[in-house]
Amino acid sequence: MSKIGIVILNYNDHETTSVMIEQIKDYKILDEIVIVDNNSTDGSYDILKEYEGKNITVIKSDENKGYSAGNNIGVKYLDNKVDYVIISNPDITVSEEVITKLAKELDEHISIKVIAPYINELGDIKRGWKLPTYYGEIIKICNTQQRFHKKYGLYDDEHYKDTLSKVDVVSGCFFMIRLDILKEINYFDEGTFLYYEENILGNILKQKDYETYVLNGVSVTHNLSTLIDKL
Repeated sequence: MSKIGIVILNYNDHETTSVMIEQIKDYKILDEIVIVDNNSTDGSYDILKEYEGKNITVIKSDENKGYSAGNNIGVKYLDNKVDYVIISNPDITVSEEVITKLAKELDEHISIKVIAPYINELGDIKRGWKLPTYYGEIIKICNTQQRFHKKYGLYDDEHYKDTLSKVDVVSGCFFMIRLDILKEINYFDEGTFLYYEENILGNILKQKDYETYVLNGVSVTHNLSTLIDKL
């Protein structure tokens, strides 16, 4: 099987990140675990540095430039070390079996460039979505359309009846991507600090006719920590 690395971005939340490290540090499927501390102010870097060793590397960013820039630090560290990269929030619960199944699909389907599981957020299942249109962005600000907007851009349940379902975009909290594709597109767009990164990535991949899929039947849990508030 191909080599796999995971990048976890931390900012002022070493408690949550430590829980995830403890969860995955013995997963044989993971060749490299990279923790990027996004210039925390709470001593996170020194605390997380204690985990360094074997296949765990902790890197401190000189400046907090947001989600994309922080993840790019970890991805670039993995250059020539792995074939696939997992981008993960620190508040994710994932089994080794799920990672193995995602990697197996990339091994067997060269056309798939990005793959993700279901995301379970407090019982709410999130899968993929369609790239937003101009109209879709406009209705976001219309309070009278809130109920409609919750469904706008989503695929219906029938779309996910097969083992794999092609989508435009997957959640940025946890997905697996081929490292060579990230290098080809010059990594994540650092023009944003937080939010929209998923749609930007999805748009770039779609323009190149690169395929993104959800693997149905496997899931991770997004525990919804306060990371976004801290960023």
